[in-house]
Amino acid sequence: MDSLHILIIDDEPVVCDGCRLVLMDHGHTVDSFTAGTEGLEAFYAKPYDLVLLDLKMPDAEGMEILKACQAHNPNAYVIVMTGYSTVKTAVQAMKAGAFDFLSKPFGDEELSITVRRVQENRRLVQENQSLRQQLLERFHFENIIGETPRILKIFEKIKKVAPTDSTVLLDGESGTGKELFARAIHAHSQRAAHHFMPIDCSTLAPGVLESELFGHVRGAFSGAVADKPGIFEAASEGTLFMDEVASLNLETQGKLLRVMESGEFKRVGANQVQQTRARIIAATNQDLRAMVTDGRFREDLYYRINVFPIFLPPLRERRDDIPRLADHFLRLFNKKASKRIDGFTDEAMELLVRQEWPGNVRQLKNVIERLVIMSDRRFLDIVYLLDNLQVRRSGDHEAVPETLAELKAVKQQIMTESFGQIEKAFLIKALREADGNISQAAAEVGMQRPNFHALMKKHGITREAL
Repeated sequence: MDSLHILIIDDEPVVCDGCRLVLMDHGHTVDSFTAGTEGLEAFYAKPYDLVLLDLKMPDAEGMEILKACQAHNPNAYVIVMTGYSTVKTAVQAMKAGAFDFLSKPFGDEELSITVRRVQENRRLVQENQSLRQQLLERFHFENIIGETPRILKIFEKIKKVAPTDSTVLLDGESGTGKELFARAIHAHSQRAAHHFMPIDCSTLAPGVLESELFGHVRGAFSGAVADKPGIFEAASEGTLFMDEVASLNLETQGKLLRVMESGEFKRVGANQVQQTRARIIAATNQDLRAMVTDGRFREDLYYRINVFPIFLPPLRERRDDIPRLADHFLRLFNKKASKRIDGFTDEAMELLVRQEWPGNVRQLKNVIERLVIMSDRRFLDIVYLLDNLQVRRSGDHEAVPETLAELKAVKQQIMTESFGQIEKAFLIKALREADGNISQAAAEVGMQRPNFHALMKKHGITREAL
């Protein structure tokens, strides 16, 4: 364990000397003072990890020194020492912030054990702080790719709701990153050092789901050979993320409502009531309000869940973020596949931006992973994209034209956007298969060389750029 910088304040020189020798033998750095005022001045002057403080001294009241130490450096541990050991004194010292209590006279072993408890507690606190910092770094807003105004507003909402214990409802289509945002809320909350427990309510049968949520006792059902705690117990001081909460049946909804109202639940097959303090973040891709109207979702549970709703927009409504997301996933899968693909061509990126992406960010991520696996070139171009994408029009022309001129204009735009890209990809693919030989490429696809070359010129294709 790490050594400590320790300050001893006791009006008995023999106590100061004895403690200093024992602690220095264990590798600690030790200063000692026999006057309370001098000891407090020393504490103000240096960053001590631990103070051994006598509560009864001629020139100062030990409890006042204790309070002053806590006010100046709340991270410093204080162990109080006194020959006037009473339960009342110990309670007062602990309430004032003391970590532990030593009753005089005490032995070397007792002192060593008490200081080791300080070291162990300090180590655990540092580990928790490190874990929280790692969570913040991993789920910091900078690591959630998005700079559109709607995403920035979501970040502001998370900053406000994360420090509270309020229930959050994340509403959005499948693939919009609901769990990622839930983890960001947890990482920025006071519960960050505790468990984040996710569960997909749509993947388990009702009976199995209840066992997972609430736990069960031995013999509750066939196969229950031992008691098993549920997620509500495991996440009691942390966060429970319930994805696809709309899939809960009405019976389970009732049990969930009871937990949210009172913090009480029973394991499956048990009579004993359990308590939980778990914070709930729920998520859905369905219209819960409509489900309430249809009688498929309890209205009282809906209002319990819908305390702080956050809507996550689909990818097609935040197209400006697609280039950033695509580049992020490209770097990610480059690393996983040990490849060095530098980026996307302009045409390829334009095609990515214009896609509908019904599977949202998850679909984009999967497509980029597939492209990285398939590609052996420095840049991902439109040929690879067209081979791995189902090209769909972005929906920019949904309005019905009102004149023949408008109809022709829409037709021309569609031809330019969609057929033009396919035509360019067709030329590039033919040239690659012919190793850049224009005559051979034209012959292979059944075209005259002048016509093939004219299309190359139209699309700005050169052999050097292949």
